[in-house]
Amino acid sequence: MTDRIYDIAIIGGGINGAGIARDAAGRGLRVILVEQDDLAAHTSSASTKLIHGGLRYLEQFEFMLVRKALQEREVILRNAPHITWPLRFVMPHNSDMRPEWMIRAGLFLYDNLARREQLPDSETVRLQDHAAGTPLKSEFVTGFVYSDGWVDDARLVVLNALDAHERGAHILTRTRCIGGQSRNGLWEIGLQDTTTQAQRTIRARALVNAAGPWVERLLTEKLHTASPYQLRLVKGSHIIVPKLFDHPYAYIFQNPDNRIIFAIPYQREFTLIGTTDIEYHGDPAQVTITADEIQYLCDMTNRYFNPQITPAAVVSTYSGVRPLLEDAANDASSVTRDYLLELDRSGAPLLSVFGGKITTYRKLAEDALEQLAPLFDASDHPWTRDTPLPGGDMLGADIDIFMIGLTQRTPWLPDRLRTRLARAYGARVYRLLDNALSLAELGAEIAPQVYECELRYSRDVEFARSGDDFLWRRSKLGLHLNVEECAAVTQWFEQNKP
Repeated sequence: MTDRIYDIAIIGGGINGAGIARDAAGRGLRVILVEQDDLAAHTSSASTKLIHGGLRYLEQFEFMLVRKALQEREVILRNAPHITWPLRFVMPHNSDMRPEWMIRAGLFLYDNLARREQLPDSETVRLQDHAAGTPLKSEFVTGFVYSDGWVDDARLVVLNALDAHERGAHILTRTRCIGGQSRNGLWEIGLQDTTTQAQRTIRARALVNAAGPWVERLLTEKLHTASPYQLRLVKGSHIIVPKLFDHPYAYIFQNPDNRIIFAIPYQREFTLIGTTDIEYHGDPAQVTITADEIQYLCDMTNRYFNPQITPAAVVSTYSGVRPLLEDAANDASSVTRDYLLELDRSGAPLLSVFGGKITTYRKLAEDALEQLAPLFDASDHPWTRDTPLPGGDMLGADIDIFMIGLTQRTPWLPDRLRTRLARAYGARVYRLLDNALSLAELGAEIAPQVYECELRYSRDVEFARSGDDFLWRRSKLGLHLNVEECAAVTQWFEQNKP
């Protein structure tokens, strides 16, 4: 690895870095991706778990961004049917907020800005006659229903990195970039293993800075070059509470501060509520929710639901820092979610990624390769739009049909475990099960319905190195297992290092 010259070195193992690595490796380029922590350890696992156009961005006249995101929503739903699914959102009409005609006009645009293959039209409903009206206060009479999609954000990152790896890319987690310089047409990049502190130098013909919230710091402190743009770091926090309703709909709530929050069915037993938008000036790795944010999310939710919640009901929280492209917006929630790619050719090529959102990651990667591919003897033909992510290559991209076949082949699996494995691994579940014919053949049961074969797969195939990697990013089992059970998973990783 030390002697090899890569075509592209990518710093940052979030969704943008992983997406670029996948696209580049699929074009035959020699790629290395470096991440200082785990894949999706920061911003990319702290989203609201939505693939959506961004209905509220229409008010900011970001029509091109919404159109691009709506187009990508269809692509992700088609190419990753195991970790995504359509979701119907209900917006209770609040007469103190936007008028009905404005919402109807916005939803008409949302329905028609991009072609939809899988999602139904929006509609207006009487809440007292609709399942979604049951938990709402009686003052809300009219509701607007529209479609978007849900995604397991951290697994989306992992699957992109896995596909890149299987196409020849090197994926290095727990590896920090400690410096870099352009010399004789190549980038010389110093790396440090954050576990052993061992250092090495790699060389690459081009460097991609996809460090997310650290993109400016990487430029100025590690690469010693000026940043052409400024980022605006905005903290978004979420709370998770025991489920507040028993139907499959999600909610979007308008609030007096002109912000919106979502309440989404989550992990069968919970409701996910978020997000906040607050200017952030600290270390992105140390971001946490505040008591004021928890109270705010409770208060805004209580404006709509009959079941009232307090901070004491919160079972888990998470926060992330969104690296948004600086603009003139006064309100953090109004800052553009679009991205900008800056290619510096003053020395060896340096492409920096500013901004972006999880829904448009694939198009961002494609745009990045449109700039990078001409620098190499590589294909300039886009390929990711019609290529499923690992596990997504199931008949008709239909998880329900896949589940029928999986049930017939694995009648010995408990239903809940079978569903969880299918949703996480898709068609790759057969590789994980490795021809097992009984639970006993899955290895030791490390925690309830967590068998050794899954932990081995997570370690050997999906780059997991710790209990947290598996419990919170490769899965969300940290929400379902108790302290002792989580500790058993952590101990397994400590005792079974690769």
